[in-house]
Amino acid sequence: MKIMHVIPGSGGSFYCGNCLRDSKFVEALRASDHKAVKLPMYLPLFADEHDLSREIPVFYGAVSIYLKQLFPVFRNAPPWVDKMLNSKPMLKLASRFAGSTNAKGLEEMTVSMLMGEHGQQKEELEKMIDWIVENCDPDVIHLSNALLLGLAGRLSERMNIPVVCSLQDEDVWVDVMKPGFRKQVWDLMSEGVAHVKYFISVSDFYAKEMLTQMHIPEEKMKTVHIGIFPGEYEFMAPSEKGRNIGYVSRMCEENGLDILVDAFIDLKKSPGFDDVKLILTGGSTGDDTNYLKRIRLKLKMNGLLKMVEFHEDFESQGLREYFKKVSVISVPVRNGEAFGIYLLEAMASGIPVVQPALGAFPEIVYSSGGGLIYEPNTPAVLSETLKKLLSDPDELNRLAIQARKGVEEKFHLKDQVDKMIGIYQAAIQSKN
Repeated sequence: MKIMHVIPGSGGSFYCGNCLRDSKFVEALRASDHKAVKLPMYLPLFADEHDLSREIPVFYGAVSIYLKQLFPVFRNAPPWVDKMLNSKPMLKLASRFAGSTNAKGLEEMTVSMLMGEHGQQKEELEKMIDWIVENCDPDVIHLSNALLLGLAGRLSERMNIPVVCSLQDEDVWVDVMKPGFRKQVWDLMSEGVAHVKYFISVSDFYAKEMLTQMHIPEEKMKTVHIGIFPGEYEFMAPSEKGRNIGYVSRMCEENGLDILVDAFIDLKKSPGFDDVKLILTGGSTGDDTNYLKRIRLKLKMNGLLKMVEFHEDFESQGLREYFKKVSVISVPVRNGEAFGIYLLEAMASGIPVVQPALGAFPEIVYSSGGGLIYEPNTPAVLSETLKKLLSDPDELNRLAIQARKGVEEKFHLKDQVDKMIGIYQAAIQSKN
């Protein structure tokens, strides 16, 4: 079977869970003797430097389509201008600036993208399809998220193959938009439902949310959890490490880094935690610069800046080294998430997770048994939960063992890929 995955890239400036999810699935499909190709959009893919050497262009280059949307004069620019703006070094540089991965200010472009062949990027859409027709011959096309549904109708029409679409955290992008645009975007995504054979949610929680939000027929909705290969992660019991608290995700307000920092400050005021450090990783974008400055200032004012480590390398081996430093991880995302692949990576490394009772976090934690759920999502409650766990080494080690076991039994990537292959086969048979 030949599968084309269309994946928006992050440029590698921060830990991109969605990019990582798609890349791991593609690698596992290839290992199962299927031909799977990643087609990047907007920016190069996170953690995929080895793929960037391949002759696969980045379509809908973020710099080029932004300028064309904002300044019509760029729509008639000569080809060499597009080539320069869409070069991978230029796109990776752009990913580090403010706004490159933020929906604020990109509302009109999001609407235009969802309009597909009727939007401002219609020429880029035809160029992408031409490339797929000339260079690949996929049996099915897999869109990374519903914000790409503007591609579905034309892809299905020209190529006469089924389109499937993953669902993960579209609401995070849409909900920060201006109110007038929110409804327009949700309406356009709902219209795109007709062109998709199956939607694949990363959790049961998010499947229920999107059935209502996008008016998706139940027969079109499937759930395939995110998975990893546990063997790629080295188990290390907390008793072999320092009592350090970790955070691994993009360091931004939406992901609740300040909640964890406030909890850490509160924890350090209690006796018996002098040895505990906070170790942060996950990178950031230009949008997060001022936020991180405030975080550092708060830590400095509380005399704790030296007790906090910013671990810079969050890709591949750098992330594995990071996991050797921490005994428990918490990413207190303010509104929860549809999943969170970092939880699996941590648990496979023998690190229990402490997450708020929001989004799919309870589904993941209760299914694996590898952590604790707390509520409400406040620094005080998080601090107390961390104190109890760090004060009980036996429980910490028990949860670490269960975390690894839970990932092996419930979230092994091979099992999830087998489910995905079944969905592809059903889609192809139905189309035939």
